Amino acid sequence: MNILIAADMEGISGVVNWDQVSPGHSEYERFRKIMTSDVNAAIEGALQAGAGEIVVADGHAGGDNLLLEDLNPQARLNSGNSAPFAMLQGIDANTGGVLLIGYHACAGSKNAVLDHTWSSARVANLWLNHKLMGEIGLNAALCGHFDAPVLMVSGDQTACGEARALLGGIVVVVVKQATGRTSAECLPVQLSQQNICEAAAKAVRQLTDGKAPDPFKLSEPITVTVEFLNSLMAEQASRLPGAERLDGRRIEFSAEDMPHAYTAFQAAVDLASP
Repeated sequence: MNILIAADMEGISGVVNWDQVSPGHSEYERFRKIMTSDVNAAIEGALQAGAGEIVVADGHAGGDNLLLEDLNPQARLNSGNSAPFAMLQGIDANTGGVLLIGYHACAGSKNAVLDHTWSSARVANLWLNHKLMGEIGLNAALCGHFDAPVLMVSGDQTACGEARALLGGIVVVVVKQATGRTSAECLPVQLSQQNICEAAAKAVRQLTDGKAPDPFKLSEPITVTVEFLNSLMAEQASRLPGAERLDGRRIEFSAEDMPHAYTAFQAAVDLASP
């Protein structure tokens, strides 16, 4: 039973502001250690429940946040941000289930720590098949293409609520109660990581017992609509082959399946570089 652990940073235990997740700031080194510990807690839980191969994808910013030397040696790490599946690098037809660790709510959410969708500097909103999505939905849809259900999400209460509203009764771990975009009441790190470990074990056992949620699948072809923060970004992104400029800030294109939608979305965001 192969498990993919996809890790982001804004939803990690204790994180409440951009300094803590931005390389070059004094707080970043502290929180990349906590991020590694949150992921290790998920790895330990998955192993307790009988997981076989465990692959971790470092999905924050440049993809080089997790400390390999401190990572549980029973897991392999996909690092760097140029891989085609980015936040989900390692997903394939052999993946039995996915754990999302340290995830955040979509752009525009209320009481959500560092809410955004893929790029806080470029993307205002994302729709897949005309349904508003954040990174939880985007990544869950790619998992679904490979018949892999998202089993668990950790993050603040708004991210966990978004996950449950979209994916049904998955296991969630609320590590902090957001009181604003840059504030939250945080659990002690030891407690949040204990909860992550127990939740990961529960989620993987549900998969083993045939009680896991269904994979999240979208009908194909996939219509991707992206609203950028300003018109110049949309103008630049509309150069993507097959993209149509809908209005000042929105483009839209069709992709034959989620892997193509996922990589084309990344390309559109890259073209929209400010």
